[in-house]
Amino acid sequence: MDFQQLADVAEKWCSHTPFELIATEETERRMDFYADPGVSFYVLCPDNGCGDNFHVWSESEDCLPFLQLAQDYISSCGKKTLQEVLEKVFKSFRPLLGLPDADDDALEEYSADVEEEEPEADHPQMGVSQQ
Repeated sequence: MDFQQLADVAEKWCSHTPFELIATEETERRMDFYADPGVSFYVLCPDNGCGDNFHVWSESEDCLPFLQLAQDYISSCGKKTLQEVLEKVFKSFRPLLGLPDADDDALEEYSADVEEEEPEADHPQMGVSQQ
């Protein structure tokens, strides 16, 4: 994916988060993001033909520890998309942004998936009396 396409993905992601894409540098393949209150990070995008991964970092010592989750995710197996990386960064920064923990949302989504399955009515559950 060329850099302009990546920048378009980043702009779209920003439209539903508190972050703004404040700078892009095509030669370095770098995108800088900022959100109040002083939460900033940047992403270095891999070259098209290169096997490198995305890289996230912050020049703010307050923000840097929160990026560990995203950095671990990026270095885990498999190719990641910019969208996936940005979502993981957003989840990492939720406490700094004063937002509820994203795990609550994930649990609700999981519960919704489980509720969609119909239990078989003709098999009583173990340990549950049918009175």
